[in-house]
Amino acid sequence: MRNSVFLEPEPEVNLYDDTGRSLSQAWDRIRVPIIVPILRFALYVCIAMSVMRFIERVYMAIVIGCVKCLGRKRYTKYNLDAIKEDLEQNRNYPMVLVQIPMFNEKEVYKLSIGAACGLSWPSDRLIVQVLDDSTNEVLRALVELECQRWIEKGVNVKYETRNNRNGYKAGALRDGLKKPYVEDCEFVVIFDADFQPEEDFLWRTVPYLLENPELALVQARWKFVNANECLMTRLQEMPLDYHFSVEQEVGSSTCSFFGFNGTAGVWRIQAVSDAGGWKDRTTVEDMDLAVRASLKGWKFIFVGDLSVKNELPSTFKAYRFQQHRWSCGPANLFRKMFKEILLCERVSIWKKFHVIYAFSFVRKIVAHWVTFFFYCIVIPATILVPEVHLPKPIAVYLPATITLLNAASTPRSLHLLVFWILFENVMSLHRSKAAIIGLLEASRVNEWIVTEKLGNALKQKYSIPKVSKRPRSRIAERIHFLELIMGMYMLHCAFYNMIFANDHFFIYLLLQAGAFFIIGLGYIGTIVPT
Repeated sequence: MRNSVFLEPEPEVNLYDDTGRSLSQAWDRIRVPIIVPILRFALYVCIAMSVMRFIERVYMAIVIGCVKCLGRKRYTKYNLDAIKEDLEQNRNYPMVLVQIPMFNEKEVYKLSIGAACGLSWPSDRLIVQVLDDSTNEVLRALVELECQRWIEKGVNVKYETRNNRNGYKAGALRDGLKKPYVEDCEFVVIFDADFQPEEDFLWRTVPYLLENPELALVQARWKFVNANECLMTRLQEMPLDYHFSVEQEVGSSTCSFFGFNGTAGVWRIQAVSDAGGWKDRTTVEDMDLAVRASLKGWKFIFVGDLSVKNELPSTFKAYRFQQHRWSCGPANLFRKMFKEILLCERVSIWKKFHVIYAFSFVRKIVAHWVTFFFYCIVIPATILVPEVHLPKPIAVYLPATITLLNAASTPRSLHLLVFWILFENVMSLHRSKAAIIGLLEASRVNEWIVTEKLGNALKQKYSIPKVSKRPRSRIAERIHFLELIMGMYMLHCAFYNMIFANDHFFIYLLLQAGAFFIIGLGYIGTIVPT
């Protein structure tokens, strides 16, 4: 029998094991000397920003509590009835201009024009100016036809168009004020194309300006006609309610300053001219004008019990573009006006501090950065780098307090609090990016995309059924890669926490990862068929 030779098999080389081992060794080499110091520094910066935001929120909660308990709302000190009575007796009504800027607003143009033309005010003392920058010629003809219909009813409507969109909304408003028939107007009211004021809007705003010659602006709050359209609109309603109920009220009550919301407000034309008029250097022309007017010594008043119906963006695409504009513009304005505010001698040090620190820096920049970098980047990273200790009170109690103070303005949506937290964390990605673009004046700094309106109020009125089928759409329009990347990062941190840690932090990470994935795949908001 032949002797057989048995050779030992060579050990099988597992490429994946070697690669994993190499990556693990590389991570161990750089973690302590490089990653730990960087992460620890980022943690300290985020903790400082979180404390800044917490103090600002608590301060506003104390102020609004005192204002409500003591009945110190500034607009309640005015005797409007006496002014109305004087107007009716002497018939000395001021000339009022109503401006409605619009751009391809096919779903809502009739609503805004009809509401403005229905305002209660002497017809010979009211001019409704429709500023139509639409590029759709058919739509232009329809808007002009609607204006003509109201002219035939006796309303003084002026239909104005331009051959370009220079300056976008600011340019349209600026050109509108240059018309010869505006010279006799004392006040100008601005409504965006989806806003529907009540008939008595002028009677509840103009008298403030007549009684106090130092007032430049009377601002009303917004009332959302489509807040129940979908989960996304319900979640949008919560921070906006806080903005009007607390931020605007506190600014009005403490230093007679707040940001003009761009619509549903009445300006004294003299104040607009004194501040330098409308400027299109940022995407927040309304805030720009408000800051400049305030530096000239003009005062503002917020009327919290007067609301104007309008529409929230119900598609994620429209909301994302709106939030980019609302986050990029203030940061860019902060960069442009910081020195001017600091050197202004006409306003008090307290007002300078309020405008620079609280109004501009904390609310418009820090609020976005701490939400994204702290809760979505740094805190999950501390799970992967256990050498960096995360103070639990800072990570849990401060954001919980801030969240509850914010949610208190919308008690009907308290049961949606968890969804709101997850949604706001996702949106902080876009807001933080936009704020950085604004500060650095990078590309897209002056990107202006009009927020798409669907005319929900009109659909409800005529009971048009909702589209139930999800239409086919291009993948590029539905997939958002930044959200998907953040979802993968959160998911990785969650699995790492489940395997190696003894706490239950992975629950939050899994929920947040799910929110990033859902929004990244486009399953948020109303889907509109093309």
